[in-house]
Amino acid sequence: MNTVIHRTSSLAVISLVFGLLCWFALFFVGAIVAVICGHAARAEIRREPPGTIEGDGMALAGLILGWIHLALWVVALAFIFLFIGGAVFFGGIASMLHAMH
Repeated sequence: MNTVIHRTSSLAVISLVFGLLCWFALFFVGAIVAVICGHAARAEIRREPPGTIEGDGMALAGLILGWIHLALWVVALAFIFLFIGGAVFFGGIASMLHAMH
């Protein structure tokens, strides 16, 4: 009798945990860990014979949570830099126009 032992990928669990934590405590660093571990877990699961390692759903959830969090960081930083840059740019133009009069 050939018994197949199923185990859950530790990287998948780590990805899911950090994917959740990045929204509450570890923010940017947690998202990076979630994405890296999620990709590594999915590669590990695909590399082994089918059905021997579980956790693809957890890895995928960690990846999604991590990538969404990183995307929101990029949008927030772009907004901040554009807002500050626009304020400096238009403030400079306004002061130049005021100085001309």
